[in-house]
Amino acid sequence: TEHQHVRYNPLRDDWVLVSAHRVKRPWQGQLEKPPPEDVPRWDPKNPLCPGATRANGEVNPKYEGTFVFPNDFPALQPDAPEPDDNDHPLFRAAPAQGVCKVMCFHPWSDLTLPLMSLPEIRAVIDAWAELATELGASYPWVQIFENKGAMMGCSNPHPHCQVWASSFLPNEASLEDRSQRQHLSQHGVPMLLEYAEQEARRK
Repeated sequence: TEHQHVRYNPLRDDWVLVSAHRVKRPWQGQLEKPPPEDVPRWDPKNPLCPGATRANGEVNPKYEGTFVFPNDFPALQPDAPEPDDNDHPLFRAAPAQGVCKVMCFHPWSDLTLPLMSLPEIRAVIDAWAELATELGASYPWVQIFENKGAMMGCSNPHPHCQVWASSFLPNEASLEDRSQRQHLSQHGVPMLLEYAEQEARRK
């Protein structure tokens, strides 16, 4: 429908306002420039390139496929200390441990994932699966994500992603996990499986 309505989000068990008619309004906001097309294939000053020196002084191997290494500036560390105790429940803190890795998809900086060959893309997916299995054996949450562009916090054009494993479920994942468990208990079928089946029928 082209008129405003609220739509149910079963993963979050809440309702979202959809105002489809607003896409027709004139846009006078910020316009993002396309990424530069003159990215060099290899740059010795780029810390993600094969053979380059990273900020911590380590030199990358001259890798020819995927390359995984510990993030030099991790948001999570496996040996983080316990937070200080607080005497008020409104100011609680809990321990958070984890591991942060970086995975380069390809040795060339002027490629993105969609421009890689099928065998190269398959190697990336296989590496994702290996990391998820390896880290998932020690941590309840493993998140693999790719930031695209400076606006999203990506500081390097080289094709790469982040892999974070944490000792806790993030809020969104915890909420979605609870909703899916409740759906399975009530209906006897996994929510996402039922959703995919219903979506396929509506095509």
